[in-house]
Amino acid sequence: MLGLLIAIIVVVWVARYVLKKYPAQPILFTAGIVMMVLTLVFGLGEILPAKSSTGSPWLDIIQSISMAFSSRAAKLGMIIMLIGGFSKYMDKIGASTALVRIAIKPLQKLGHPYMVLALTSILSNVLAMFISSASGFGLLLMVTMYPVLVRLGVSRIAACAVIATASAPGWGPAGADSIFAAELCGMEIVPYFVQYQVPVGIATVLTLAIAHFFVQRWFDAKEPDEMAGKDVSAKMTDDQLAAQESPKVPAFYALLPTLPLIFVLFFGLVDLGVKMDISLATLVSIFLTMIIEFARHRDGKKTCLDITSFWNGMGLQMATVVTLIVAAETFSKGLISLGAIDTLIKGAQDAGFGGIGMMFVFVAIIIAATLITGSGNATFFAFVPLAPKVAALSGISPVLLILPMNFVSNLARSLSPIAAVVIVVAGAASLSPMDLAKRTFIPILASTVVNIAVTLVLFF
Repeated sequence: MLGLLIAIIVVVWVARYVLKKYPAQPILFTAGIVMMVLTLVFGLGEILPAKSSTGSPWLDIIQSISMAFSSRAAKLGMIIMLIGGFSKYMDKIGASTALVRIAIKPLQKLGHPYMVLALTSILSNVLAMFISSASGFGLLLMVTMYPVLVRLGVSRIAACAVIATASAPGWGPAGADSIFAAELCGMEIVPYFVQYQVPVGIATVLTLAIAHFFVQRWFDAKEPDEMAGKDVSAKMTDDQLAAQESPKVPAFYALLPTLPLIFVLFFGLVDLGVKMDISLATLVSIFLTMIIEFARHRDGKKTCLDITSFWNGMGLQMATVVTLIVAAETFSKGLISLGAIDTLIKGAQDAGFGGIGMMFVFVAIIIAATLITGSGNATFFAFVPLAPKVAALSGISPVLLILPMNFVSNLARSLSPIAAVVIVVAGAASLSPMDLAKRTFIPILASTVVNIAVTLVLFF
């Protein structure tokens, strides 16, 4: 019980400082180290098993961090860095923008405002699999799709609600959280995506679109917007428009961001004797894109300069995502070493909670923490390393814990008025982030309920 009490105090401390906008990594590292130190001080457990120990329990604290860096940066970290670098390269050459502009073009010709609204929700949640930044994607949609929706007669806040939830499910084989989730489930990212994320994700995306159709139409009828039906493109600031400027490229460039997924799925479904994982597919896609760029520009220097965005993107992923994963593992290691998780599970079992009850507990923790911090990734990475241990002790498959946590950490982000994507989208339309979060509440709630229900029906 002492370990659980210490854990609660430390978690509250972490939430307080993350809410104050302190960087998540040093806070999680500090919290994990403090919990491991207190574990040794009060004799609550060990840090590392004897075969991994340095011989000094105090040095084992640092050794556990070193081991986390070694294990995560070697494989998982490299995959994340490659995909992150590829995404930056696609942004640099204008391929990401081309994909979005071409994909939404048919929607601009439809006449029914709320049907277009719902279809925008579906399409954007598919496109989000190929664009890594939720806030960047949101701003791109504000420049391209927001004026179209408002001109059709949708209110500004309804259009923004759909755009703020454009990457809400957070599914796809390129997401750092999805890659980490797959590893914790003990499988490669493609089987995790195809077998688990796709069926649950389709139900979630459709629910989100249907909910937006009815909810936004009802609110718009109740609270009419004087700007509905008018041209609001002139309201965008020069800075907002400039932020999404990209070079003009041939239409086929829209396919380039999708190449890694195409390669992986093709070679996974067609037996040609070739093993194609996501890392290899990403590297092949980069080399093909460089050849296309050189053939198009006939300028080797430009091609070499543009590829630096790939290296910079890899470095950015190392500095942000990989370090966050290691910091989160250190935090989780502290919770486990205190015995807090064992105490929590035993208490839940004594209270009559089974494995499914623990799933709801963890989902509730993820939602609450994401609402408070505004960051789905930070919350997910902090708590998901605990899932395999909890699942084993609760007698359920790890995927029953990890899959809902993967989805709801992204869904809940669209409910937080301090989330970057909500702030960016609301700011571009001169709206209140709090008012925007209220408009996303019912669609996200409905999607979360369906997400969990489908997970239980299909995989329990």
